[in-house]
Amino acid sequence: MSVSAVPENPPAAAADSDSAAQPPSDGLRRTMRSRHLVMIAMGGVIGSGLFLSSGFTVSQAGPLGAVLAYLVGAFVVWLVMACLGELAVVYPVSGAFHIYASRSIGPATGFTTAWLYWLTWAVALGSEFTACGLLMQRWFPSVGVWVWCVVFAAVVFAVNAFSARVFGETEYWFSLVKVVAVVALIVLGGAALLGFHPMASDGSHPFLLENFHTPDGLFPNGFSGVLVTVLAAFYAFSGSELIGVAAGETEDPATAVPKALRVTVVRLLVFFVGAITVIAATIPYDTVGLDESPFVTVFSSVGIPYAADVMNFVIITALLSAGNSGLYSCARMLFSLAEEKQAPQALRRLSRRGIPLIALSLSMLGGLASLVSSVTAPETVYLVLVSIAGFAAVGVWMSIAASQLMHRRAFLRGGGDLRTLAYRTPFHPVVPLLALTLCLASLIGIALDPAQATALYFGVPFVAGCYLYHWLRFGRHRTSGATA
Repeated sequence: MSVSAVPENPPAAAADSDSAAQPPSDGLRRTMRSRHLVMIAMGGVIGSGLFLSSGFTVSQAGPLGAVLAYLVGAFVVWLVMACLGELAVVYPVSGAFHIYASRSIGPATGFTTAWLYWLTWAVALGSEFTACGLLMQRWFPSVGVWVWCVVFAAVVFAVNAFSARVFGETEYWFSLVKVVAVVALIVLGGAALLGFHPMASDGSHPFLLENFHTPDGLFPNGFSGVLVTVLAAFYAFSGSELIGVAAGETEDPATAVPKALRVTVVRLLVFFVGAITVIAATIPYDTVGLDESPFVTVFSSVGIPYAADVMNFVIITALLSAGNSGLYSCARMLFSLAEEKQAPQALRRLSRRGIPLIALSLSMLGGLASLVSSVTAPETVYLVLVSIAGFAAVGVWMSIAASQLMHRRAFLRGGGDLRTLAYRTPFHPVVPLLALTLCLASLIGIALDPAQATALYFGVPFVAGCYLYHWLRFGRHRTSGATA
């Protein structure tokens, strides 16, 4: 349903959740199911960070440190998803984070959250198209990278422009390819660690967790190496919140959203922690890096033929999957801003299939602008964009946790009965407070790491600029689709 149909009063919103689940008559269409939500979230999370950069995290923190870092990351994801579940059911609308913050905290915070998240995925689009083009050089060295960028951009745009159901189905199969690759790594790599590796050309292979005992101890680079890896793990798990963005186009969100959240958290825990454990136990920490995907190294060590070509295909699929989800998210954020009267009303226009084509086209232009800046101004414009995008991931999680905390408070003050909520954040208020604390700690950690401090240098002024613009443009008036 459209944002304008969601009451501002939280108890009323909760009481009206049944009617909110009905298909909209003139807005975005509810055509996606729980399995689509799960794979959309998996598609947003499982990407180049796991397939390419996971080896770097092992080299930074050591084998045990990397596993612990991803366990902490998975725990924070659970905290944020627990907060997201309650909000997504009460406000089952597209562009959800923006709506949560607008209703629970204030319109300026919602406005800022939306633009932070939009920029995050717009930058990611440019990066992913470029990376796909570079990977295609392995098979088609005579075809220019820019040609592949255009081809992949056209494919992703077409998938998003047709219908939400087509997008969800495509993302399901994109993500399934990645999930199969991760499961294969865990199963085959785990079997090799138990001593079963009949196809390996080299008879020697690490047994169980013997690689965890390094000459420099369990944490070869000290606690600072683990801390930096924890920060990287937070960013690696970003994308799981896409379930909230898609809630507005989901059949029966009161049932589908909580189910998708539970399944997603469990699968991310198994896949990420399982994969990083196998990688850390198989490859010596002082030899792993960014020159080769650790997946290729592990598959090659157990004798899988054509491991490099197989993983090249999987990584391209992973990048396209992330781009597919990113463009979807960008378009829904702009649509939602327009619904809230905080962006040009042209962005609200829908195609006959219920797709916000103008918002979609503008988002694609943003992605292409990011792509161009990565080539023409990598040390200036693109550096600023990437820095803000990295900062935004944690900022959005903090917004979700704070929104849940304030929503629950307003709900109870208004006489709401917790038993009427289809999904309740467990262990309230410990869960949202702990999520806020850990996310804030990660931002402090960024400030202490010179390699990542740039995110704060550009991210904080960007946030301040959004608040200032909103105050100058809208003043203190509570802009809302419900009142406009």
